[in-house]
Amino acid sequence: MKLIDKTTIKFILVGIVNTLVGTGVMFLMYNLLHASYWISSASNYIIGSIVSYVLNKYFTFQNNEKSFAMIIKFVINISICYLAAYGVAKPLVRMVLSGASKSIQENLAMLVGMGLFVVLNYFGQRFIVFKKDEA
Repeated sequence: MKLIDKTTIKFILVGIVNTLVGTGVMFLMYNLLHASYWISSASNYIIGSIVSYVLNKYFTFQNNEKSFAMIIKFVINISICYLAAYGVAKPLVRMVLSGASKSIQENLAMLVGMGLFVVLNYFGQRFIVFKKDEA
């Protein structure tokens, strides 16, 4: 199995849709509704994860299996990736941009968190959640 193949391309396309929807929600929540960093970024992943699950399950990984265990794996994967990515991004950006305003730090941290999340989530979905059994 190649690491970069048509599945990777499909995952990227689904990611573009998720990014447009989720990022819009996240930055609207943070900048217009003045929700906190964690509420704003979590809103992104709650909404984006629903879209991601459906599109990746049926389009990217072409998995028609009906499995509650798969949904649980997906939720655990998303949760771990989210906490790891955003937990690393915020202190990292705060350290690098210590002189910047809190708003700039947190907006940039959300962007960095998104990037980290995408990488972690891809590997989790491909090799754990929607892993195809090798026959």
